[in-house]
Amino acid sequence: MIRVILIGYMGAGKTTVGKELAKMLGVTFYDLDWYIETRMRKKVKEIFDERGEEGFRKIEHNMLHEVAEFENVVISCGGGTPCFFDNMDYMNSQGDVVYLKGTPDILFRHLKMGKGVRPLLLGKSDEELKTFIKEQLDKREEFYMKAKHIVEIPCMENEDKVSETVKKVYEKVDNGRL
Repeated sequence: MIRVILIGYMGAGKTTVGKELAKMLGVTFYDLDWYIETRMRKKVKEIFDERGEEGFRKIEHNMLHEVAEFENVVISCGGGTPCFFDNMDYMNSQGDVVYLKGTPDILFRHLKMGKGVRPLLLGKSDEELKTFIKEQLDKREEFYMKAKHIVEIPCMENEDKVSETVKKVYEKVDNGRL
């Protein structure tokens, strides 16, 4: 049975790496935010607007407990998922949790590429974005570092860099088992 759970800050490549890893392993890929949107029939932003962060985090916690019971899966979590309730301990008990660790500079470069599609980043100057990333990482790092495996990511500006990262994740979780 394969269950790999990818965590890390926004822009770390969890969905991109997760899709490719799932293909490599021949298993199903789930993005937790997409799963929530499908089950709730609402966008994450709408849930936040209607219920606030606390309401969203409760839903996220419950949905995490659903998908983390599935077998033969790769799951990518939202950047904040590990930081609430007992989510980190739970994920570690359910499978191979991999922290895709990016430096603030790499995360900035990734997020700058997709800045228009992330509501939290809209309207931020480059300097504001750099400061925001650093502050958020400082708060979340203690949770992320509880992962069973840590993979330092490069700037994934092309398919070769994505493939290199997928291979690193595979090697971490394989340990002769997969």
